[in-house]
Amino acid sequence: METHAQSPGSLILLVLVASLVVLLAYRLARLYRPESATSAKGWLEVDPAELKAGSYGRLALISGLTLFLELLMIRWITSEIAVFAYFKNFVLVACFLGFGLGCMLCRRRIHVNVMIAPLLLLTIILTAPVSPLHNMIAGLPGLLGTGSEVHIWGVPAAPTNWTGMLLAMLFVVPLFAEIALVFVPCGQLVGWSLENARNGVTAYSVNVLASLAGIGAFTALGVLSQPPRVWLTIAGVLSVLVFWPNPRARLAVGAAFLCCVILLSIPGRPGRTIYWSLYQKLTLVDDFENGKIRSYALTTNDSWYQQILNLTPEFVRAHPIEFGKSPIEWNAYNLPYHFYPSPPSVLVLGSGMGNDVAAALRNGAGQVLAVEIDPQILKLGRQLHFEHPYQSPRTRVVLDDARSYVQNSHEQFDLIVYSLLDSHTTASHFSNIRIDNYVYTLEAMKQARRLLKPDGLLIVKFWVDTPWIAGRLHALLQDVFGEAPVQFQSEPGFFTSGGRFFVAGSRERIEKALTDPALAAFINAHSNMPMEPARVTTDDWPYFYQHAPGLPLCVILVSLAVIVTLGWFLRKVGGGAGRIQPGFFLLGAGFMLLEAQIVSRMALLFGTTWVVNSIVVSGLLCLIVAANLVYQAWPGIPLWCAYAGLMFTLLVMFIVPTERLFFESWITRAFVATLVLCSPVFFAGIVFVSSFARVKFEGSALGSNLFGSLAGGLLESLSMWFGLKALTVLAAVIYLGSAVGLRRARQAE
Repeated sequence: METHAQSPGSLILLVLVASLVVLLAYRLARLYRPESATSAKGWLEVDPAELKAGSYGRLALISGLTLFLELLMIRWITSEIAVFAYFKNFVLVACFLGFGLGCMLCRRRIHVNVMIAPLLLLTIILTAPVSPLHNMIAGLPGLLGTGSEVHIWGVPAAPTNWTGMLLAMLFVVPLFAEIALVFVPCGQLVGWSLENARNGVTAYSVNVLASLAGIGAFTALGVLSQPPRVWLTIAGVLSVLVFWPNPRARLAVGAAFLCCVILLSIPGRPGRTIYWSLYQKLTLVDDFENGKIRSYALTTNDSWYQQILNLTPEFVRAHPIEFGKSPIEWNAYNLPYHFYPSPPSVLVLGSGMGNDVAAALRNGAGQVLAVEIDPQILKLGRQLHFEHPYQSPRTRVVLDDARSYVQNSHEQFDLIVYSLLDSHTTASHFSNIRIDNYVYTLEAMKQARRLLKPDGLLIVKFWVDTPWIAGRLHALLQDVFGEAPVQFQSEPGFFTSGGRFFVAGSRERIEKALTDPALAAFINAHSNMPMEPARVTTDDWPYFYQHAPGLPLCVILVSLAVIVTLGWFLRKVGGGAGRIQPGFFLLGAGFMLLEAQIVSRMALLFGTTWVVNSIVVSGLLCLIVAANLVYQAWPGIPLWCAYAGLMFTLLVMFIVPTERLFFESWITRAFVATLVLCSPVFFAGIVFVSSFARVKFEGSALGSNLFGSLAGGLLESLSMWFGLKALTVLAAVIYLGSAVGLRRARQAE
């Protein structure tokens, strides 16, 4: 796997860029200091009333832009800066911080440059054709380290040195602040609109529905594989419309977004083609030999991911030197078929661009079913693979999450191959669950065994460079099959994938295969590998890349950075920004934990796909609108009734195990899962809207709620210690605390 060492020059550049980011964040934050509210109006300062933000149409436009821009930043930043790729909710938390701060400041003038200056700086940093700068950004994970309890590809177990870690934090924390600043004007506009709306509940419903439209628009662009320049073009058009009533503001906003789009349109390095799939940034690199392409390499978020290899007999014969050193019969893609020659049926999980599918066909498989989650990767495999495995009449392709397929399929196979199935990314912008987390759990492996014929084999091929990862896979297969798997390492090489193999299933078939002296000798020569014990992952604790329950060092560092940044912002804006209201703060924290729990469990039920997660979050927003409608019809609903419904539904959510929701009918499953898992959102929505109405839709109340969501995003990491179900208990405790906070606020009034 790829690592990035930091040269002294890169470290110096890191300090210089970090200083620039810090300086800009400091200057922009000073614009909101208390004395600026009474000073002369600046060239790029706008009063919310000038933008006619009080109308429902303008509110819808602002709200849609905010959600669209939020998803844009999350997707873009986490794809371009590797240190964020595994913790997407870090950027989400930054968005909450900026938007919440804007709501707190909704009665002050809007500084347009607070939105556009950070956006321009981020674009310049990410697109500047300066190799040391890109190397510096790529090396940030290595400087931060992850702690020995977490495994991330290409990242050392601990910081390479504490000085480097501090320098990396010096860059990451101000960058977090820059992302937050982009959303301050958005928060100001939404907060002012809700405070001054004719009907606050209707305005809040418009806000939620427009947010839903923002999610839909961005999801549609993802389905169409559109790049960031298209995202920013749409965001720019919406922003210009928002600031249209003020000529100077709309000119500045339009010019800033145009510059960003132009920078993102500059062609990249020759021989590299960038694709933006639903899940990740993919870069295809051509590898030439004598003027002809001999292979393709694919990176995800600029880290090595997979490749397309030509292993046809003609190619092998044309390269006797390369394949003389690494014989084709011991190539990693051919190894499974030493254990099961010419299997009648093969299931390939994580088929990627088709190397394992091609290997199955070459080795005489009767039928191959290929499961791949990313449509763009499948498309590349169909277009470019030298052996055209996806065009074979013996191949069927299923576009799905691997766990979803093994959970719902009723087919059985002679051979199941896990094809180096690792995601390198998370599945959703609303939780830390990675795409492959639910693939390597005890429950998932039991479901995979169910698909195996009595004399079949299950082979897990995985890139293991941490001994406890090997120990975890060994323990999972031993628990499921009742016997220790055969374990060995394949030979590394350019025309092979490498990786650790774990072979389980029919003992008779394994023993028969090992009677082949050549295979037995190969296994003996490649089976002396380190392995350490690790806790077996389950659907409740699915963190496959974490050694044991606890809070990883990187999570602690990120959380401290968020807290420091929030404190710094609040100190800079000073008094008059509105006070944090504890009741609304706790409502936000509870809702964020609730949302994370629902997204995670729905992903388990319906597949850990980006579209599923977008639909789930959209459904939760619809429940909030339903709660608003109920409150509008019966505004006298006692708050204790809503809290009673919330506590009861949280209890049901906690008691009912997820496996009880796997009904055969998808319609039944969706209905029951929505009833069991999503009902708390409806009652939480009634609590919030009734409390929000009591304070006359103050911007500070909404800001406090968003700061609470920020805290909830950090508390979500506690599931790495206590498991996902524990989030339900924590959410219940926090909601009870909100009841106390709201009651005290009413008594104080």
